[in-house]
Parts: sequence; C-alpha cells; structure tokens
Amino acid sequence: MRHFTSVQDIGDLNQALKEAFDIKKDRFQFSGLGKNKTLLMIFFNSSLRTRLSTQKAAMNLGMNTMVLDINQGAWKLETERGVVMDGDKPEHMLEAIPVMGSYCDIIGVRSFARFENKEDDYTEKTLTEFINYSGKPVFSMEAATRHPLQSYADLITIEEYKKTERPKVVMTWAPHPKSLPQAVPNSFAEWMNKTDYEFVITHPEGYELDPSFTGKATIEYDQKKAFEGADFIYAKNWAAYTDPNYGKVLSTDRSWTVDTEKMALTNNAFFMHCLPVRRNMIVTDDVIESPQSIVIPEAANREISAQAVLKKILQNL
Repeated sequence: MRHFTSVQDIGDLNQALKEAFDIKKDRFQFSGLGKNKTLLMIFFNSSLRTRLSTQKAAMNLGMNTMVLDINQGAWKLETERGVVMDGDKPEHMLEAIPVMGSYCDIIGVRSFARFENKEDDYTEKTLTEFINYSGKPVFSMEAATRHPLQSYADLITIEEYKKTERPKVVMTWAPHPKSLPQAVPNSFAEWMNKTDYEFVITHPEGYELDPSFTGKATIEYDQKKAFEGADFIYAKNWAAYTDPNYGKVLSTDRSWTVDTEKMALTNNAFFMHCLPVRRNMIVTDDVIESPQSIVIPEAANREISAQAVLKKILQNL
C-alpha cells in the first residue's frame, strides 16, 4: 500500500482486522520497521485524537515525527493557479508540497471540507495535490469526504464488542449548532458496507448523504424505528450534502439527541461517537457515561488503526 485515503486502499478487510489485533497484542513488535524514517503530519485543521494517536503509532514503529500546523507558524498558502499573489499568501502549495516531501518519508494530511465549493471538496483537492506533488506516500488524517483512520478504528471496536456475528449497526444523525463535514459519516458508511453487518442510517429528511457512500445501507427517517433491536448506535452530526443546501444546517431539532429513552429501544446497544462530542446536543450525559458507552476504547483504537496503516506503508517503501 502506497497511499491510504479510503477503505479501498486497505485490501482484504478480514486481513486488515487480523493485522490490527496482532498489533494490539504487542505494539512494539515492529519497532525497528521505521528506524531512520520520518513521518510528517500536516494539519490544516484542529486535532486531538488524530494528532496524538498517529504520532504515538509512528513512535511505536520507531519513526521520527514532525508536526506542521499550517495555521500556526507556517506561511499562508495559496492554492489556486493563475492568481497574482499580491495578498496575504506568500507561498504557493505547488512549491510548499514538494519541499515538505523532501524532508520526510511519509506524509499524513488533515484537511476538512471548506463548504465553499462542493466540487473542490468532493474531488479532495488538497489531499490529491499532496499525492500528486509530494513524491511521497500520503495518508489521510481526515479529508473533505472521508476519515478512514477513524472508520478503521470504529470497525476494530465493533469487532471487539459485538455479541453476535452479524450485529445491527445504526448510524444516527444528531443535532449540532455548526456545519460539520460529511467525512466521518461518509467514511463510516463506506466501511460498514464492506462488512456483512445489518447497517441502517437514520436522519431527518434533507440530510441524505452521497449515495455512493451510503450504498446498500437501509435509510430510515424514523429514528426510534431505526433504533429497535440495534446492537451499536453510532451518533454523528453532518451538514446537508444535497444542493442547494450543501454545507448548511437545516435543523437543530433536539428530539434527535440520543437519550436513555431511545437507547432502551435497542438490544442493550453500545454507544459510539468519534469525539469530540457536544453533550446534551448529540447525546445526553447519562448515555455517554453509561457502561454501554465505548467512546473511550473507540478513541484508543485510533492508535491501532494508525499503526496498522503506517506499518503497511513502511513495508512498501
């Protein structure tokens, strides 16, 4: 594997899970694999779990790590060709990217959807430029349309906690005061569709995701009906995808908040969320603090998914 941007890059899913669980048994068994190799992590957006888990994963493999926050301490970057650069952006991405590539062996990029241009977002303009111009293997630490490291960790977590071979997994929209990208729900749907789980997506009308991501999932507009018999509840907000409302908040309806009444409809389901989570908007305190909440083990598995991805890339250098 040279680049990692989606589930399509990981290969056989059962093998990917086997490798992840093997790493989890002994995180330092491949500590010499990254010797004298350098990971550069580039953040266009804020991060807590992604930054810490990926840096730790690289260290487990013996790699050197460098972190560049584009918004703090770096030159502002121009992204468009043909622009007269007489404004506040003194450096162009087309020079910056190959320079970054010259200092490292692998590049991780985190760049969210901007909601300024749907085509730019859904063609992954920023991530694609790093792949095209860095000359180095590139992996996504969340892009405009996907968050594959998160989804890989989510899958690992479900496999650890499932009580039946084919669990019912429900991804539910929940309210949020700001516009959030579709990256996490898109990616989660894409990975779930590669399994044989029963997979249901529930959201208010107007919050339909790109069908190329939802695929074979059952779409249910009645949240309570969707929750019936569920084994896992994955809560997440996203802004509207369909035009002309792309990137907009259409609803903050608190009746979609995940609470104990709705969780009681499930098969004693585990509650999942990628974090950070806005309590009492997305989920009530009592649900996220309950014994069925597995958001912390889910976050801990981010180290495992990152290490599995880095290992596969290193083995291909």
